[in-house]
Amino acid sequence: MQRNPARHREQSRLPHRLRWLRWPVAWFRRRPRWLRRVTAALVALQVVLILVAAGYVVSVDLPSDPTPPQASVLYYRDGKTVLARIGTTDRTDVRLDRVPTGVRQAFLAAEDRGFYDHYGVSVRGLLRAVWSNVVKDSGQGASTITQQYVRNAYLTQERTVSRKAKEAALALKVEHRFTKDEIFERYLNTIYFGRGAYGIEAAAHAFFGTSVDHLSAYQGAVLAAMVKDPTRGDPAVDPRWTLDRWKWILRAMSGAGWLPPGAADATPFPAVAGQSVTASTNDGPIGLITDRVEDELVSVGISRQQIRTGGLHVTTTLDATAQQAATASIGTALKGQPATLRSALVAIDPQDGGVRAYYGGDRGRGFYDDAQAARPPASTFKPLVLAAAEERDINYRSYYNGASPRVFADRGGAPLYNLENLQCPICPLDTAMVHSLNTPFYALTEQIGPASVRDLAVRLGVPERYGEQTTLVDLKGEPTPGRTRADISIGRYPVTPADLASVYATLAGGGERVNRHFVASVAGLYRAKPRAVRALDRGVAADVGAVLSEVVDHHGRVAGVPAAAKTGSQQFGNTADSSDAWTAGWASGLAAVIWIGREAPGPIRTKNGKAINGEGLPYQIFRSFLSGALAGHPAKQLPPAANVGSPGKGDLETLAPDTAKFAPGQVFPGPQRGDQVDKSLAKGSWEQRTERLTGELSKLAAAGQDFAVSFVDRKSGRRYDFRGDRPFETASVVKVELLAALLLQAQDAGRALTSAERTRTRKMIVASDNDAASQVYAAIGGTAGLRRALERLGLDDTDPAANFGLTTTTAKDQTRMVDALTATGSPLTKASRDQILSLMSSVNADQTWGISAASFSGEQTAQKNGWLARSTENNRWIINSTGRISSDKVDVGLSVLSHGHSGQPDGIKAVERIAALTRSYLGW
Repeated sequence: MQRNPARHREQSRLPHRLRWLRWPVAWFRRRPRWLRRVTAALVALQVVLILVAAGYVVSVDLPSDPTPPQASVLYYRDGKTVLARIGTTDRTDVRLDRVPTGVRQAFLAAEDRGFYDHYGVSVRGLLRAVWSNVVKDSGQGASTITQQYVRNAYLTQERTVSRKAKEAALALKVEHRFTKDEIFERYLNTIYFGRGAYGIEAAAHAFFGTSVDHLSAYQGAVLAAMVKDPTRGDPAVDPRWTLDRWKWILRAMSGAGWLPPGAADATPFPAVAGQSVTASTNDGPIGLITDRVEDELVSVGISRQQIRTGGLHVTTTLDATAQQAATASIGTALKGQPATLRSALVAIDPQDGGVRAYYGGDRGRGFYDDAQAARPPASTFKPLVLAAAEERDINYRSYYNGASPRVFADRGGAPLYNLENLQCPICPLDTAMVHSLNTPFYALTEQIGPASVRDLAVRLGVPERYGEQTTLVDLKGEPTPGRTRADISIGRYPVTPADLASVYATLAGGGERVNRHFVASVAGLYRAKPRAVRALDRGVAADVGAVLSEVVDHHGRVAGVPAAAKTGSQQFGNTADSSDAWTAGWASGLAAVIWIGREAPGPIRTKNGKAINGEGLPYQIFRSFLSGALAGHPAKQLPPAANVGSPGKGDLETLAPDTAKFAPGQVFPGPQRGDQVDKSLAKGSWEQRTERLTGELSKLAAAGQDFAVSFVDRKSGRRYDFRGDRPFETASVVKVELLAALLLQAQDAGRALTSAERTRTRKMIVASDNDAASQVYAAIGGTAGLRRALERLGLDDTDPAANFGLTTTTAKDQTRMVDALTATGSPLTKASRDQILSLMSSVNADQTWGISAASFSGEQTAQKNGWLARSTENNRWIINSTGRISSDKVDVGLSVLSHGHSGQPDGIKAVERIAALTRSYLGW
């Protein structure tokens, strides 16, 4: 093959030391001219970029000392009045040699495993930051420990390309000035861990109550987990998130050979203090406001480190006058009241969604926020039903059957009562709203569909989910899991006071929704941009406001302020007490929601023992708050009614024939608890009273009624029996013993009931489900298992049968069962006793007849009833009722067993008469 002479001459002219370039040069020359030019341009550009980057790094000066942390100041909406300060107070620097090796390794595993190998900058992280900011505008990008230190010590948390570039330049200079150990030491002393703790020494005290040199590697991994998110990473806030990240760090440490393989799964999570005693807090109601403001700032991309050390100027939406009115109104209303009472108030400007006043509790930062806790909203949801109905052409003057009780298809046969059993047979919806009647709105919800009410609630401001749980639907174990029942009309599905305030703010805003927020602006960093979205027709919103203004006229007007409001009271069990009391409403320019309850659900009462309902203390706070918050503002009338929809629609076809005599809108009281008890008969000594009672019961027995009565007063120790030893078939009252036997069995095995068992036993007691009872009977071992349980419970007169309902018992044994549910010496644990009594107190409304006729308003009845028609006895009925009646002053066990009734209604009347007679004469 001949050589190319020209090429040979060219190569021969290359110096000998550069002849290694011969082939690359020749290869490059063989490429197309355009490719050679592009390549040359790219190389030149790279050289230029390197020179520019080098020049930029040289141009950036490294400050001699890091900027000291500065507290951020929160201002009221005027931008001048200080609301609170958020800043650092807890920091103590330590030398690196005091930090155990395992703790250091935990931070390296979590944040920068190549720390000791690189020059301070993550090129990949820098490029990712550029891409995120320029292309995606998301501000993401990983950082080395050096970069994190530079950002915390010298820079702000601003998420821009320029800030990231400066961070990289300073990181290179820091790496040049300090050793790796010095950088690591500075990093550990400046990082924020939450709970107000800056630096690892303060964090060791805040989370573990010890100094850093006593931390284990596993404790160090807990602290390292918090760096990513100091609030969510706190095990007291989100233990699942912290545990997952902690295990991830341990696996990384194992992968690096710093911990044994499998340490993440074999090591228990270290014990962490429930709260820090060293953390800086804002006391009182303002503390929770600062928590909510900080959470909102984080949600828009401002880090907690920057909030607590960056000296930010934060203008909130809070109004100083409104906030003072909120605090003063609640303080005045709750002064001297029981310490168990909790309250919340959230007030929102409908025009921009800004929170003007907020009260979630008075214990300061980091404590439980009652304004963010979901509670049953009770009748405050009825306006949503009305609005949803008007969207379907049903006017607020439409007539509905407001009789009480009524039976509805989705309540499993349990009758629904109006508050205080008020009656309004021919009831316009606005009248039903004023008197807060349940039955018309339940019927209306069944008519338009419960899902339509839920859909409207979400449009108005209730979120789709609380955590992982869908809102406003039945939970697992309830009648229709994942679906909404008409119970939404009476507020059975929990919502938070803050979200209910958003709903009412949307109504107050004429149906335009603006998302709730606390922050108006952060100087130089952020400005809120509220946006209104049409959620409801303006005319419908006006009609709801007009109807709720009638409620205000009924309960008492707000001085100088035209207002609309709805009260609500969530009944506690089957008592006359409430567990949650609400008032929700608005005046022009301000919507407010007030809640009163307890941290754990329970009866709420005033210092005088009076039950607290929505029209009581919450309404008092509402009136006082609006008057104070709007003082000095001109009074504005609410929009007039638009009369949307047709008034001709209703459900009067469901009325009984004899109700035609009532006038439309007529409201009157129905039968009340205790009506059958005649207190005037309880005269004389105990012996005289029991003698007269025995005489009356003997007359009934002589007239052919076959029954037995047993009574025990746990407060006085007195006991009364009429034929208490006579055996009767138990029917369903034995289901209490079946549950007790199952719980004894579980106690012996050292376990709690399974989810399936809890569901089954609830059906057995609350709904008196026989199939569930048969399954429980089989689980405890049938007759033999029940007999063993009865012996332990001291029920010697009860004889189990193969069919649980044919078991025989005595009235005395049934009151002994009540003793076993209340006495401290019972073989049942307190948890088991409470579980049984709770279910007996929650029986469906169709199960609350019987001994409840001997109770009064304010007393709680935990009971079990049973009935059975005997075909072998010409369908004569067994009717039994047994249980406990209790209050602050009363604690009795009462059992009435009976036999031979011609029908169920007649038998129930007879049992209730006997129970009422017993109380009339004994007068407990």
